[in-house]
Amino acid sequence: MDLHFRSARSAVVAGGMVLEVIHRYKYQRALWFEPFLADLLARQAGPVVRGEEWDMIVPVPLHPTKKREREFNQAERLAARFSAVAQIPVNDRLLKRVESTRTQTLLTRPQRAANVRNAFAMRGGQKLEGERIVLLDDVLTTGATTSACAKILLAAGASEVCVWTVARGL
Repeated sequence: MDLHFRSARSAVVAGGMVLEVIHRYKYQRALWFEPFLADLLARQAGPVVRGEEWDMIVPVPLHPTKKREREFNQAERLAARFSAVAQIPVNDRLLKRVESTRTQTLLTRPQRAANVRNAFAMRGGQKLEGERIVLLDDVLTTGATTSACAKILLAAGASEVCVWTVARGL
């Protein structure tokens, strides 16, 4: 699988308690965990991105159906909190999820890549002009989802995409 981002970094390894917290936050609306997760991200990613020149933070979008079911997009909420720390604006209007894909959790690496290959698009045919983008999500496992997003952003004119997540899957 070709990865379309320059780098991918995570605040922590998603083991034990952190993975449990993320799952409760995402799937059981345990929003009281959000400050904790945002703080993990801010402590690790904040100093790094502030030392570089990034133009915007783009959260990985959820499909509208999944967002209605869950009632929020965790990547958007974490991006908003991280934006305040990093002093980089969020743009959650660039990317959209056009395919409602099945959960990646039980899929192999090749299946994950195939599952999200055509899942994302630019919203309203927007173009970028060399912007450097921090793509943000909660968990990175194989990089299939973030790579699919990065590919779309680069094709639309971004000069560079790096990925930051709260946790890295094992």
